[in-house]
Amino acid sequence: MSDFTINASARNDLGKGASRRLRRANERVPAIVYGGEKEPQPISVEKAAFYKAIEEEVFFSSILNLVIDGKSEQVVVRDLQRHPFKPLITHVDFLRVAANQVFTTRVPLHIAGEEACVGIKDQDGELHQLASEVEISCLPKDLPDYLEIDISALEVGAIKHLSDLSLPAGVTIPALALGEDHDGPVLSIVKAKVRSAGDDAEGAEGGEEGEQGE
Repeated sequence: MSDFTINASARNDLGKGASRRLRRANERVPAIVYGGEKEPQPISVEKAAFYKAIEEEVFFSSILNLVIDGKSEQVVVRDLQRHPFKPLITHVDFLRVAANQVFTTRVPLHIAGEEACVGIKDQDGELHQLASEVEISCLPKDLPDYLEIDISALEVGAIKHLSDLSLPAGVTIPALALGEDHDGPVLSIVKAKVRSAGDDAEGAEGGEEGEQGE
């Protein structure tokens, strides 16, 4: 069973104008649910409850119980559209999932062992995390909350790719089936940049010139 239940209502008043009116009312968020053998269905979800749910990272890698006018469907969040500068969600895409069908979604990538990392602790390096989430495919029962990579043994110069991630049973990374060119990097340990006294002096001079110019 899902730990998250999202209550929704079917939408019959469609179009951009209808969505704007819905958002202005500030009580519900326009959304759509699609996939499976059913037709896509425009819906709206309760804003307050939805905003509270998305505060938890695991929400985005969970099978959700979406209740539309009393009828329940199993879904995952496929996409969130956000306002360009306001802290608002303007639209949500839900993807239907079935117990016996593989689906594709994204899960967070967690870094373990950073405090003990050889390259950071002993070699004056720093972590560059190049991916915060990873696209995976699996059955609903195999969906992990996140993927984790341990960097404690990594030295400066190390780079880890998608193919280096340890995957739970039943989980695959679709990009890796497309060939080596799609085996993207997820993190690297690089030598930390050290600012010289000359750099600091140049920065200070630049600041003084800017002040004089004003």
